[in-house]
Amino acid sequence: MTEPSRPDDDLFAPPEPPARPAEPEPAAPSAPSTTSAPPASSSADGPAPGRPAPGTAPLFPATLSAPDPASSALPSSPAPPAHDPAEPGPSATRPARRRRTPTAAVVVLALVAGAVGGIVGDRVSDALGDGRPADAALPTSDASGGRGTTSGASDPAPRPDGSVAALAAEVLPSVVSIQVRGAKGTSSGSGFVLREDGYILTNNHVVAPAAGSGGTAVVTFADGRERDAEVVGRTADYDLAVVKVDADGLEPLVLGDSDAVVVGDPVLAVGAPLGLDSTVTTGIVSALHRPVQAGDETGGGAATAFIDAIQTDAAINPGNSGGPLIDARGEVVGINSAIAQPPGATSATGSIGLGFAIPASQARHTAEQLIETGQATYPVIGALLDTTYSGEGVQVSTTPQQGQQAVTPGGPADRAGIRPGDVILAIDGRPVTMSDALIVAIRARQPGDAVTLRVRTDGEERDVRVVLQERESE
Repeated sequence: MTEPSRPDDDLFAPPEPPARPAEPEPAAPSAPSTTSAPPASSSADGPAPGRPAPGTAPLFPATLSAPDPASSALPSSPAPPAHDPAEPGPSATRPARRRRTPTAAVVVLALVAGAVGGIVGDRVSDALGDGRPADAALPTSDASGGRGTTSGASDPAPRPDGSVAALAAEVLPSVVSIQVRGAKGTSSGSGFVLREDGYILTNNHVVAPAAGSGGTAVVTFADGRERDAEVVGRTADYDLAVVKVDADGLEPLVLGDSDAVVVGDPVLAVGAPLGLDSTVTTGIVSALHRPVQAGDETGGGAATAFIDAIQTDAAINPGNSGGPLIDARGEVVGINSAIAQPPGATSATGSIGLGFAIPASQARHTAEQLIETGQATYPVIGALLDTTYSGEGVQVSTTPQQGQQAVTPGGPADRAGIRPGDVILAIDGRPVTMSDALIVAIRARQPGDAVTLRVRTDGEERDVRVVLQERESE
């Protein structure tokens, strides 16, 4: 049965495939021509004709050259049409049937894409051109710490009780920096308010230059106020001093119970290191009962003090001397006084995580004495120690030193039966291996206190009770 013919303008008829071109006859070989076309290659201006641009997929195998127009080889990619791109190009055998619906869809899509492109271009032009926003404010935090507002600056959000920020805000108004001028130049340190009527506690080695002829001391408060200071009293034996300024209504800090401090307690060191006032650093109590020699070793006029120190890893630097070491309750548990340095260092260069503070319990007793009398006292056992001894424990000197008897006649040691050459092994059950350790352990007590010493005499050990005697500080 013969299929009826279809009209040429039948829109529903599928297009017929183009007829396959006839296979070309083999061409007779001919002599090479001197005018033949050169092989395809890349030039400095771009890829050769018939080759893909760099970065695109190739249209032909790379081994094929550009086809000869006179041959009947397979056609290459068609050249761009010179007519309406919506109309199909000529076929090798007969015109392809026209599809009106796809043409209309292409036109509609092109119109839509053009409209979208115009809108996007207009938006980009507004953003990047002269259409900049009148208000460039960025989101900021609100007072409660939230996000998303664009309001102006607000008051700081409240910090939890006991946080570092809350403690710092509480103690900073009571911490001062002290500038001292003496015969050998100027120096600076720190201090803190003891009483609201102007009494301030600091280290003796901070204000020692001001105690000499022509020396001066100026106190600067956290709010920038400056006041001339007068040295009320000082003691080199504890490296403590009290100065007074003409001011009332100050905010004093509380001297806490340093005997209740344990290793691991969090602490804050507050002061003016290197003259940078109101500086706060944090750390922990890293050790207790460190025998430390504090004071001015640079010739500033302060003798060496022996302190039973609190050790901390809170950063303490030159200029922190006299500032408070604060516990989690906001109370003073120590007075920052000294820092350790690596072996070979000739002067303090900065914190290495080993700072030392005078216990607040000792500072309270000494400060009260200095305010009341201008002088301080310290306890003694009435015996000289041999600093060259290298055996177990600490040895009482065997000979007089600088005209002073090894054991003071009628003194506490003499009454307890201690003799020259005896070895003291422990104090109140705590072993001692250095003379400094025994000295600071004794000075941590008060005159009139009784201590128990473990003593070895001629190879025999015994415990003796010694009542400490008072001596006035120079």
